[in-house]
Amino acid sequence: MELQVTSAGGKAGKNITVSDEAFAREYNEPLIHQVVTAYLAAGRSGTHAQKTRSQVRGGGRKPYAQKGTGQARAGTIRSPLWRGGGKIFAAVTQDYSQKVNKKMYRAALSSIISELVRQGRLMVIEDLSLSAPKTKELVAKMTAMGLVDALLVTEQTDANLTLASRNIHRVNTCAVSEINPVSLIKQEKVLITPGAIKKLQEMLA
Repeated sequence: MELQVTSAGGKAGKNITVSDEAFAREYNEPLIHQVVTAYLAAGRSGTHAQKTRSQVRGGGRKPYAQKGTGQARAGTIRSPLWRGGGKIFAAVTQDYSQKVNKKMYRAALSSIISELVRQGRLMVIEDLSLSAPKTKELVAKMTAMGLVDALLVTEQTDANLTLASRNIHRVNTCAVSEINPVSLIKQEKVLITPGAIKKLQEMLA
């Protein structure tokens, strides 16, 4: 299939040929849901933790005699029944990541990108580079194309583009190697350069 290349000013240019396998795949909602869920789960820190009675510092000596004090028997001041003691069912650090095969991940990305193409949400832009890291320059370029919410994908990390987009709401940038299913779904439009398209096609092959 072919995708039309548009200039930064919005003028239509020549077409670029891409593979149907990567850009015309059927929409697979269950697979996309699984991959997106796994991606979000992998971002959870899972660092919450509490200490059991054996992990709390202190409490090695019996606090008082077993008999004769009139108090309940106690073997350690770090008992869960005492203030400053350990937790009975302590929370432990967890790994929330889910296993997703590379083939499944690539297929999900292809399915998402193919749906973006069908919906007209994927735009191939001839050049996204900026002369300087100026937000004003990027805003002017976005306005000329009539865009407000977009993901800008370049072949390699563009420092000027990254710095210029940081202060614009609903505009994000990334290199094609950093592309992920959540960012593709979240943005209204995806702007990608011809060089990034070729690299993306190689990644999804």
